[in-house]
Amino acid sequence: MDIKSIHKVPRETLEHLLAGIPFFKTIRQVDPSQFELLLQASRVAVYGPGEVVLQKGEVDAWLYFLLKGRLAVYVDQPGKGDLVNYVTPGEVFGDLAQLVGATRTATVIADENTRESMVLALDFTVFGPLKSVKPVTLQTKLAYYRNMAHNLRWKLEVYRSQHLQHPLANKHRQIKLYQGVKDTMDELLSLYEQSRALAQLLVQWNLEFGALTEEQMQADQTLSIHTNSSQSI
Repeated sequence: MDIKSIHKVPRETLEHLLAGIPFFKTIRQVDPSQFELLLQASRVAVYGPGEVVLQKGEVDAWLYFLLKGRLAVYVDQPGKGDLVNYVTPGEVFGDLAQLVGATRTATVIADENTRESMVLALDFTVFGPLKSVKPVTLQTKLAYYRNMAHNLRWKLEVYRSQHLQHPLANKHRQIKLYQGVKDTMDELLSLYEQSRALAQLLVQWNLEFGALTEEQMQADQTLSIHTNSSQSI
């Protein structure tokens, strides 16, 4: 693993890679000063094949975004636990533990068949208390949690489509969408509660169906590509 200060990555390269992440793309367009703030709270790490990115059971304040390469997610340890899924460029990971206030729920390693994987790690403590709007603004927090709720619902839809009769299949559809005034603290609080409830459901699904088939993984990756390329926040 090679950890680099954000300033050690050529700016043009960094901006190109971050353009593939909906959250960062939105913030850069809407509020460049917030984009810079988030970068100041970030670092870049490069992993070789098989290196551990996240360890199940660990506790930390980092939120991760895959810039390039591919990562493998295991319910326990590689070679012992089941392969849950792959993380592909543009995806956020490490978010479940942040949302449910728990230790890391899975072990993530750099894919054995990928020469190099690059990850952006954002120190989530920069967000501060949920209701605080300094230094991270309300609009930035709204963008983050809108993106989070959207992605979690999509992942739960993947499970639902393959297990329609399961007791958990429609649980996420019972979590109500926000119907109030947009761009307000009320919307942020609603998005946060939605995201927490959706994250808890996803943890339940992952525990019950730890190992995905190759067909299911391909379906999830296709869905991820659709989400990353078409989402408007």
